[in-house]
Amino acid sequence: MAAITNHLIDIIPRTERTRLLGLCEPVELNLSQVLSDSAATTRHVYFPTGCFLSIFTSFENSPVLEIGMVGSEGMLGTQVALGVPQSGLHARVQGKGSAWRLTTTQFKEELGRDRGLRRSLNRYLQVTMLQLTSAARCIRFHDIDHRFARWLLMTQDRAHSNTFDVTQESIALMLGVRRVSITQAATGLQRRGIIAYARGEVTVLDRNALEGAACSCYAADRRCYSRYL
Repeated sequence: MAAITNHLIDIIPRTERTRLLGLCEPVELNLSQVLSDSAATTRHVYFPTGCFLSIFTSFENSPVLEIGMVGSEGMLGTQVALGVPQSGLHARVQGKGSAWRLTTTQFKEELGRDRGLRRSLNRYLQVTMLQLTSAARCIRFHDIDHRFARWLLMTQDRAHSNTFDVTQESIALMLGVRRVSITQAATGLQRRGIIAYARGEVTVLDRNALEGAACSCYAADRRCYSRYL
């Protein structure tokens, strides 16, 4: 398999890209590692290259709810570019792997001198805003079977693999539903030969059928990303 890079960095002009990568530190991130807390000051920004992250929100005495994912298509820490020291959201590693890490000070300095990075980030901020809107609509109007299929597709895209590790309990937590709902949705996809699920490992067997089982939000998000990035 070809080496995974980060698309936001890839689309920067070569000179600026080389300088930025010279400042970045390669890191390996572990499963469930917390990278951002809603109230904590952001110290680093991350450009995933092999890992992917879950972005979720929670309030006191209420369950968490996943509102997005970040993989090699994006970055964590966009609010730094807006002069905001805290993200207001939680982020943890959903799929372990590699990333480029940059201190917030270095990142802000690069934004000031690198027009290519600024342009790339501005477009990604627009995509993120539209996809958060899409996520809110999806949670409100679409049933769990469609949302579950969409979640699997989003995870497969960022895992860069047909097989990835995840438990039904963790999916239920992130989607804000009961575990039995995920069990029923997974069983339905297995019976149709779309996925295989055993011992916390999911394998996507029929990608086209899985796209057909997902709600329209998945395709809309893909079109949005392609339009701006």
